[in-house]
Amino acid sequence: MNIKLRKALPANRSFNQVKNHYLVEKAIAKRLKDAGREERKHIYAAMYDELFSKVPDHPRLERREDKQKTIKANKKKFALISNYLDKSAIFMEFAPGDCKFAMEVARYFKFVYAVDISDQRSKNDNPPDNFKLIIYDGYSLNEIEENSIDILFSDQLIEHFHPEDTEYHFKLAHRILKEGGKYVFLTPHALSGPHDVSQYFSDKPECFHLKEWTYIELKQLLTALGYLKFNSYWCAKGIRVRMPYFYFNILEKALGLFPKRYIRFIAKYLIPSIHCVAIK
Repeated sequence: MNIKLRKALPANRSFNQVKNHYLVEKAIAKRLKDAGREERKHIYAAMYDELFSKVPDHPRLERREDKQKTIKANKKKFALISNYLDKSAIFMEFAPGDCKFAMEVARYFKFVYAVDISDQRSKNDNPPDNFKLIIYDGYSLNEIEENSIDILFSDQLIEHFHPEDTEYHFKLAHRILKEGGKYVFLTPHALSGPHDVSQYFSDKPECFHLKEWTYIELKQLLTALGYLKFNSYWCAKGIRVRMPYFYFNILEKALGLFPKRYIRFIAKYLIPSIHCVAIK
């Protein structure tokens, strides 16, 4: 297969490593896109084990065992939720990965739940007493009661959902949040993408980012699902600035008027990511 690079490779990975990563993720993503909901449950449960076994140089595996990279990643996440720390509050993170952030942030909350489709923790981890990891199928979350969570958090999650499952995810989040509870999330912006490994070979997401979103799409979805407020932020490189929604609305509509080859370059500065706080 003749695959051409669209951008420079990361310094620590070879062409063959990135190509293998791309092809493995693309194949799994195709199975997900083609699957019905029941079949997707089984794929979700096994997809990361399959990925890591076939891509042993995956950056997430390297970061999991690198203390300095973990500290750096946790610092960026902490900046997103620092305004909501509360020793009387219940915190939950969707898709915590190695759980290092969720275990670290447990110092600032009454209790912390981490919810994921697989256990990706290191065997050397020593979780705190007020922390619990829940493995679920991507749909059913009976362990968490309705109206019980104060702060929900996810970082780089919703882009991984099958488009049919995103609405279900936000319905689930709405169900378990308390009145006035907040869902704080960060996800890549569609116009500056693709942001998964397909960025090296394609101009659209073809791998584990099954759909990358815009502010307009998310505001419409969350409003339809009954969220009362939608706070939007410009967020990149540790900088987080609250901006009125109409800023993003106008920008997204204006960028649609540009030739496609310019949109990604402009968007990565003006709308580098999507950072929202949806309030029940």
